[in-house]
Amino acid sequence: QMQLQESGGGMVQAGGSLRLSCEVSGWSISNYVMAWFRQAPGKERDFVAAVGWPRSSSYDYADSVKGRFIISRDNAKNTVFLQMNSLKPEDTAIYFCAADDVDLRYYTGNSFASRDYDYWGQGTQVTVSS
Repeated sequence: QMQLQESGGGMVQAGGSLRLSCEVSGWSISNYVMAWFRQAPGKERDFVAAVGWPRSSSYDYADSVKGRFIISRDNAKNTVFLQMNSLKPEDTAIYFCAADDVDLRYYTGNSFASRDYDYWGQGTQVTVSS
C-alpha cells in the first residue's frame, strides 16, 4: 500500500516562498503521475500541478499558479516537491499530494481530476497573510 506524507507547510507573508515535500513509502513513484491539489475552506479540492514519468516527463500547472509554482520529483528519494514562490493570500489552503496509477498503455497526459488519483496524503496547511 502506497503511503504519502506531506510536509513543509506553514504561515508566510504575501510574496514569500514555501517548499512542500511529499515523501512516499510502500511503492516506488517511478511509474506514477504525481500531483498536488489544494482545498480552501468551503471549497472543492482543486488541481495545482502534476508531473508525469521521467521518460515522457510532462508538467502541468493550474493557470492560477503558472510562473509561481514548480513541481518536481526525485525518484531516487521517492519524493515529490512543490516550490511555491510569490505566494498570495488566495493560495491559502490545505495542500495534498496524490499519485495516479496510470496504465502506461493508455497514458495520454496528466489528469487534472482528483477522482483519477488513487493515493492521497493527509495534507499540509499553507497560510499566506496579506
